[in-house]
Amino acid sequence: MFKALADATRRQILDLLRQGPRRTTEIVEAFPQLSRFGVMKHLGVLKDAGLVTTRAEGREVYNSLNVVPLRQIYVRWVRKYEDIWAMNLLGVKEDAEKGN
Repeated sequence: MFKALADATRRQILDLLRQGPRRTTEIVEAFPQLSRFGVMKHLGVLKDAGLVTTRAEGREVYNSLNVVPLRQIYVRWVRKYEDIWAMNLLGVKEDAEKGN
Protein backbone atom coordinates (compact mmCIF):
# COMPACT_ATOMS: atom_id res chain seq x y z
CA MET A 1 0.00 0.00 0.00
CA PHE A 2 2.80 2.44 0.76
CA LYS A 3 4.19 1.85 -2.74
CA ALA A 4 0.81 2.76 -4.18
CA LEU A 5 0.64 5.93 -2.09
CA ALA A 6 4.22 6.93 -2.91
CA ASP A 7 3.34 8.14 -6.41
CA ALA A 8 1.89 11.67 -6.81
CA THR A 9 -0.32 10.69 -9.75
CA ARG A 10 -1.88 7.85 -7.78
CA ARG A 11 -2.55 10.21 -4.87
CA GLN A 12 -4.22 12.60 -7.33
CA ILE A 13 -6.40 9.76 -8.60
CA LEU A 14 -7.40 8.97 -5.00
CA ASP A 15 -8.20 12.65 -4.43
CA LEU A 16 -10.43 12.58 -7.49
CA LEU A 17 -12.18 9.44 -6.26
CA ARG A 18 -12.65 11.00 -2.84
CA GLN A 19 -15.26 13.21 -4.50
CA GLY A 20 -17.20 10.11 -5.55
CA PRO A 21 -17.07 7.17 -7.97
CA ARG A 22 -15.73 7.95 -11.44
CA ARG A 23 -15.90 6.14 -14.73
CA THR A 24 -12.49 5.05 -16.01
CA THR A 25 -12.96 7.40 -18.97
CA GLU A 26 -13.43 10.35 -16.60
CA ILE A 27 -10.21 9.50 -14.78
CA VAL A 28 -8.30 9.23 -18.06
CA GLU A 29 -9.68 12.63 -19.14
CA ALA A 30 -8.56 14.18 -15.83
CA PHE A 31 -4.93 13.32 -16.66
CA PRO A 32 -4.36 14.57 -20.24
CA GLN A 33 -0.59 14.42 -19.76
CA LEU A 34 -0.83 10.61 -19.45
CA SER A 35 -1.85 7.99 -21.95
CA ARG A 36 -4.88 5.82 -21.27
CA PHE A 37 -2.45 2.94 -20.72
CA GLY A 38 -0.55 4.99 -18.13
CA VAL A 39 -3.71 5.83 -16.18
CA MET A 40 -4.83 2.20 -16.35
CA LYS A 41 -1.47 1.11 -14.96
CA HIS A 42 -1.85 3.51 -12.02
CA LEU A 43 -5.39 2.27 -11.41
CA GLY A 44 -4.08 -1.29 -11.44
CA VAL A 45 -1.55 -0.50 -8.71
CA LEU A 46 -4.28 1.16 -6.64
CA LYS A 47 -6.60 -1.83 -7.12
CA ASP A 48 -3.84 -4.28 -6.19
CA ALA A 49 -3.26 -2.28 -3.00
CA GLY A 50 -6.97 -2.47 -2.20
CA LEU A 51 -7.39 1.31 -2.37
CA VAL A 52 -9.74 1.28 -5.37
CA THR A 53 -12.68 -0.98 -6.09
CA THR A 54 -14.46 -1.30 -9.42
CA ARG A 55 -17.90 -2.24 -10.63
CA ALA A 56 -19.10 -2.64 -14.18
CA GLU A 57 -22.38 -1.27 -15.48
CA GLY A 58 -22.73 -2.39 -19.05
CA ARG A 59 -19.67 -1.13 -20.90
CA GLU A 60 -18.79 1.41 -18.22
CA VAL A 61 -16.46 0.65 -15.32
CA TYR A 62 -16.86 2.74 -12.19
CA ASN A 63 -13.94 3.20 -9.82
CA SER A 64 -14.47 3.98 -6.14
CA LEU A 65 -12.18 4.84 -3.27
CA ASN A 66 -11.92 2.10 -0.65
CA VAL A 67 -11.25 3.92 2.61
CA VAL A 68 -10.86 0.80 4.75
CA PRO A 69 -7.11 0.32 4.10
CA LEU A 70 -6.49 4.03 4.69
CA ARG A 71 -8.35 3.82 7.98
CA GLN A 72 -6.28 0.79 8.97
CA ILE A 73 -3.09 2.79 8.35
CA TYR A 74 -4.47 5.63 10.44
CA VAL A 75 -5.38 3.33 13.32
CA ARG A 76 -2.06 1.52 13.27
CA TRP A 77 0.39 4.34 12.56
CA VAL A 78 -1.19 7.67 13.45
CA ARG A 79 -3.86 7.35 16.09
CA LYS A 80 -1.61 6.41 18.99
CA TYR A 81 0.33 9.66 18.51
CA GLU A 82 -2.78 11.84 18.37
CA ASP A 83 -3.02 12.29 22.13
CA ILE A 84 0.67 13.12 22.45
CA TRP A 85 0.43 15.86 19.80
CA ALA A 86 -2.84 17.18 21.19
CA MET A 87 -1.35 17.47 24.68
CA ASN A 88 1.76 19.20 23.33
CA LEU A 89 -0.33 21.67 21.34
CA LEU A 90 -2.48 22.42 24.37
CA GLY A 91 0.70 23.09 26.33
CA VAL A 92 1.90 25.52 23.65
CA LYS A 93 -1.49 27.24 23.68
CA GLU A 94 -1.47 27.59 27.47
CA ASP A 95 2.10 28.94 27.45
CA ALA A 96 1.20 31.44 24.74
CA GLU A 97 -1.85 32.63 26.67
CA LYS A 98 0.25 33.05 29.82
CA GLY A 99 2.80 35.06 27.89
CA ASN A 100 5.67 32.60 28.50
